[in-house]
Amino acid sequence: MQLKTNKRKRNPNLSKYDAPLKIQFNRGISDFKRGKLINPYHSNTMQAREWLRGFNTSYYQRLERVKNAEVRRRSEKIYAR
Repeated sequence: MQLKTNKRKRNPNLSKYDAPLKIQFNRGISDFKRGKLINPYHSNTMQAREWLRGFNTSYYQRLERVKNAEVRRRSEKIYAR
């Protein structure tokens, strides 16, 4: 009887927590847009930090849009006189 072997070789320098960090970054962005405020990853891991970086990136992009909209609304009120 022959054992099945995995055809892909695992990199010995990576652990199971070293996934492509783009996945966690994008999940942070989408969680902010959906209103999910709890970090799904264990604290003090690279995955949690990448999720937080994506979450914060999305937050500051939204903040800039809100500020620009407020400035536009104020200027419309001033020039409406």
